[in-house]
Amino acid sequence: MTRRQKRFPAGRTVLALLTALGSLAGAALMGAAPAGAASAVRIAPGVGYEVFDLQAAQGPARAHVLAIDLRHPKVRLDLLYPGAVAARATVSRLADGQGAVAGVNGDFFNITETQHPGVEATGASVGPAIAGGRTLKAAVPDGQRFGPALPPGTSTRDVFGVGVDRRARLDSLALDGSVTTAAERVPLGGLNQYALPVGSVGAFTADWGNASRVRATCGTDTERAAPCSTDTHEVTVRDGRVVTTDPNPGGGPIAPGTTVLVGREAGAQWLRKLSVGDAVRVSHRLVAARSRIPYRFVVGGYPVLSDGQPLPGLDNRTAAVRSAVGLADGGRRVLLLSLDGSPEYRTGLTIAELADVLRRLGADDAFSLDGGGSSTLVARAPGTTTVTVRNHPAGGTERPVPNGIGVFSGP
Repeated sequence: MTRRQKRFPAGRTVLALLTALGSLAGAALMGAAPAGAASAVRIAPGVGYEVFDLQAAQGPARAHVLAIDLRHPKVRLDLLYPGAVAARATVSRLADGQGAVAGVNGDFFNITETQHPGVEATGASVGPAIAGGRTLKAAVPDGQRFGPALPPGTSTRDVFGVGVDRRARLDSLALDGSVTTAAERVPLGGLNQYALPVGSVGAFTADWGNASRVRATCGTDTERAAPCSTDTHEVTVRDGRVVTTDPNPGGGPIAPGTTVLVGREAGAQWLRKLSVGDAVRVSHRLVAARSRIPYRFVVGGYPVLSDGQPLPGLDNRTAAVRSAVGLADGGRRVLLLSLDGSPEYRTGLTIAELADVLRRLGADDAFSLDGGGSSTLVARAPGTTTVTVRNHPAGGTERPVPNGIGVFSGP
């Protein structure tokens, strides 16, 4: 088959894509797509998959797209994650482990700690995360994120999510929490985060996992590479009482019903006032900036398209392999896109081009996920019970990631 590159036609809508995918329900899912191929197939009722090529400014690109109709009663989206915030697994393993029929990688994450020798990289994600309606974590400070520069006006608190009303949305989630003793109440600066704001107290629960909590006290709100704080303290609270105190953040599993409080600078000084046996109450929740509908799941990243218009200041120079989400029809339809990382397509798209492709697919709003070697899209073939990787990850093999977006079909 000869290679055929094309610009994706303007005006093609998500509705048209889903209709086309539904008409091919009996077709076999392709593995690695042949060069230049364009194909579409139904993965499950309300879930379709298509591959197409396009010519970008810096070279050819290949897009793998899942189209999801959330109006279908058997279709839902939820967070894929390995059971802990500070842990990683491949998208295919996460999807099979949770029974998803398809999925894509999710948020940017704490992938390395070369700037802090001897400090463990936690693998934890940057932004807020909710799975199955349960809050897992809040966002790190903007200056502590991993990934490309944020577009103007966006932050680490930005999320893509689906509410209990089964509609997808872009939103921003801020942490609202406190630590209260008999004498004083202080605001909570973090929840299961690999980086805490300077001078704050953060909470870690069983959802964090086994990783060390030292990284939470490194860097500053504006400089990820800044040295780790030398003024730290940790307090363990169980059943509403302090059970241990320690000058240094620890690691290892946290028992259910237990909260570990980690403080740095002013936060550490406040925690030093506590003694074993003191009564302590810790409360926390994520507050949405726009929606009053509770979220069933959210994942972090950043918006690139709003009401059909690209966000101002999107990068139009740096091309890369990328993953993203598109929303249409008032959040009733969702596109999950991941570019191919094989050598002939590895130049990828700029963020500005990515926003334009999703707009041309019919998306009104779009959201960028982690890219590069993390970009992975998986889907089941008809009649099978496990997923396969549909794109070629840029690193040659699947990269373990902290989370992803899972597509589920069934009761």
